[in-house]
Order: sequence, then structure tokens, then C-alpha cells
Amino acid sequence: MYYKQAEIESHFQDYLADCHAGADLSDAEPSDLHHEAFNQDYYIIGTYQAAQWLGDHVFECIEIIKEYELDNFAQVTTDFSSPEAVVNMYTYIVGEQVVHEWFESLEGVAA
Repeated sequence: MYYKQAEIESHFQDYLADCHAGADLSDAEPSDLHHEAFNQDYYIIGTYQAAQWLGDHVFECIEIIKEYELDNFAQVTTDFSSPEAVVNMYTYIVGEQVVHEWFESLEGVAA
């Protein structure tokens, strides 16, 4: 389990409740929901708030970001000197996992 994954899952559930309440999303594209929930707005705004959120896990989060960006883009572009950038990219990455797990749980219910 990722650092603060439960909090990020809660954010996604809140997004679904606020933006898609009662909608049948079983045919939705996971990448579209992920983009809407984790790429349309910042998860945390403010350097101090972002640094507090990262706490002692800053290097763990940076490592996850580095691996993700190298695997997906062949280069690292996140500004690691910005706690805001680190938090928001990290939540984007974990959010991708959260959305896919949510869709897998829908498939399990339908089966």
C-alpha cells in the first residue's frame, strides 16, 4: 500500500459523490475518470501544506515519481525542489492505481 493511499482513495470517492452521484460508470474510461479526479486541479496548494503532507515520506514519494516518470516518459520532469509539485505528482500516480482498483472492484461485483 502506498503512503496515504487511503486518503487518496477517499479523495476519489468524494470526487465520485460530488461529480457522478448515482451515475453508472461501469462503461466509463478509467483514464478519463483519473484525469478528471487527479489532473484537473491541485490536490494540495501551498508549499507549507505540501511539506507537512509529505512529512518523513518525501524521499519515498520522490522515488515513486522518478520510477513512474522514467517508465512512462523516459525522463524525469517533476521539480523535486517544490513540495507542491511532489505531492501533486505523487497523488496523480497513486490516483491512477486507485481508479484502476475501483474499476476492478466493479468488475468483481458484475461477475
